[in-house]
Order: sequence, then structure tokens, then C-alpha cells
Amino acid sequence: MEQPRPCPASVDVFHTNDSFHHARNCSGSGGAEESATYQDGTPLSWKVVLTIILALITLATMLSNAFVIATVYQSRKLHTPANYLIASLAVTDLLVSILVMPISTMYTVTGKWTLGQIVCDIWLSSDITCCTASILHLCVIALDRYWAITDAVEYSTKRTPKRAAVMIALVWVFSISISMPPLFWRQSKAEEEVADCVVNTDHILYTVYSTVGAFYFPTLLLIILYGRIYVEARSRILKQTPKNTGKRLTRAHLITDSPGSTSSVTSINCKASEASSETGSPVYMNQVKVKVSDALLEKKKLTAARERKATKTLGVILGAFIVCWLPFFIITLVLPICKDACWFHMAIFDFFTWLGYLNSLINPIIYTMSNEDFKQAFHKLVQFRCTS
Repeated sequence: MEQPRPCPASVDVFHTNDSFHHARNCSGSGGAEESATYQDGTPLSWKVVLTIILALITLATMLSNAFVIATVYQSRKLHTPANYLIASLAVTDLLVSILVMPISTMYTVTGKWTLGQIVCDIWLSSDITCCTASILHLCVIALDRYWAITDAVEYSTKRTPKRAAVMIALVWVFSISISMPPLFWRQSKAEEEVADCVVNTDHILYTVYSTVGAFYFPTLLLIILYGRIYVEARSRILKQTPKNTGKRLTRAHLITDSPGSTSSVTSINCKASEASSETGSPVYMNQVKVKVSDALLEKKKLTAARERKATKTLGVILGAFIVCWLPFFIITLVLPICKDACWFHMAIFDFFTWLGYLNSLINPIIYTMSNEDFKQAFHKLVQFRCTS
């Protein structure tokens, strides 16, 4: 998942790490490499404002994900395999906000690396691993929901905490497998000073492998899964929504006892099948009063409303994910291929990198605010913290 820095042919190409940053700034005439970065020409006031903005994003990401974890931990009602996956996603996004975003803030503002090679290796590996794991968590959550909605009866017996733990473990194993290769071909030694924290490589195959594994394949999987979930949800909505409640009873005349009552009385004249009197005239049984419960109809309407809300939520989840990560991964994949034919200002790289990080802030908001149980537990947790 490298990001190549578009430089003239005579200048060494430095590939940045995945979401994961910065190549050495190279531009100028005659293929000369400029040691200065674009941040050197940025006014101090703008750097202060940028630092405050990025710090606030980092802090908001920390707090929102920490509250999700605390909410799941405190509320026994949320101790379900599905919510364990959401809590694991929150843990991953919390790691992004702790291990990646603070250092990235410093690097984005200054444009220079001053923390040494060892910290650089740790930061790059953490960046790739945690951001990839965050994306893959969205996939396992989508898979869990897909199986739950398309095979509810059988999957209910398989939907266990152990299964959720296995899915989470697989996410981290695959994420680590993507982050490890660049460490084996780094060119700087641990004791050497480095001015840029980058992965210096021209391994196009790794770029394709990492971008496809960390983004393009998960995105395709999410689109397919959420498409199937959407179709299933729509069919359920159509089934749950009563088209004509009057058809439930033949020759029924609904008589409401009083305005706003929850039940109605329906009178039905039932004709005996073959019974007849001595005169041959048909015999009618006594009038039967049938209670028709409006509660059933209300329940169907509520279920249909929940399905509509869940369907809209799926669109928001998928849309936010694509908007946050697609620009970055397009550049990441295209630049190593087009090389000298492409050029982007480093400020654009930084903006797209932080747009991807922003997904770690959006995830807890979407997944919790769209869930009534989460909202209730969250409010109780906030009230408990305030009163204690």
C-alpha cells in the first residue's frame, strides 16, 4: 500500500507507507531534489491552526471509541457476538488514534521526521496494521449481519462469542501480513538518522497486493454484502407492511369502541355449512364477536420502520467508508504505475491520508447512534459518569 512520490526520473522515488505517509518532497528543474518541504513555506499561524484541528480530530476519535468500548463493557444487554465485533472495531480505531494520529499530526505539520528509524518502523507498521484492521472489521461486521439476515435460524446457533473471536483474530493476522513485508527491505539501519519516515521501495507487486488486500477487495465484498442485505431488507419491509388490513376478515365491519382504543370488535355472521331446518331454509349461527388486536398491526409497522432505518444505515456506512478511503487508495495504486506521468502536491497526500483517518471517528458514531440499545446504554453511562 505504498504511496509513491511523483518525482523526476533522475530522482530516487520514495514510496510512503499506506495511509501512511509522506514521501520526500521532490520537484524542481533539471531533476534536482529539493530538501525543503511544502510545510517550510507555510505561515506559522496556519501551522498552529492545522495542529489544533488535527489534535481535535485525534481527541474526538479517542473519546468516541473509548466510550463505545466502555458502553459495551458496562451494559450486559450489549454482550452479544455482534456487539463484540463492533467493540473490537472501536478498539482498533482507538489504537489508530493513540499509535498513529498523534505522530502523524507532528509529521503533517512539520514535514520532517525527527524520531529516528526505530520509531519510524513502529509507526509505519502500526499505521498499516491498524488502518487495515479497521477496514477489515467493517467486512466481518457486514458478514455477520449478512448471515444473520439471510440464514437467521441456523446462524443463530453458530453466532457465538467464540466465532466472533475467531473472526477478529483472522482480521489481525491478515492485517499484520500486509504490514510486515516493507520492514524486510528497508534501507536505513536502526542507528542511522533519517529525515523522512518512508518505505523506500519500487515493489509494484507489493503495492498491488497491499492495496487490493486492504481496500479494493474489502470494498467489493462490502458492496456485494450490503447489496444483498438491502434486497433482503426491502423484501421484509414489503412483507411486514400491511397493504389492506380490511382483508383480514371476510364481511367484517370494524366497530371501534372509543377513539384511540387499542382493540376493535368485529361482528361476523357465520353460515353453517350444511345445516338446514325442516323448512329447508338456511340456519345462521349466533353472532360471533371477534377481537382484532391492533397491537399486531402496530408491531408490523414498527418492524417495517426498523428495517427501513437499518437499510438507510447500511447506505451511510458504505458511503462514509468509500468517501474516506477511496481517494487515498486511488492515488496509492495509480502513482506507482504511471510514475513520471503523474504528479500530486504533497498537501493532497496529507489531506487524503487524514480523510482516511477520519473514518475511525465516523465508525463509532454510525454504528452506535443507529442502534437504540447502544444509545440507551450510552446515555446511562454518561449519566452515571456525571453523577458519580
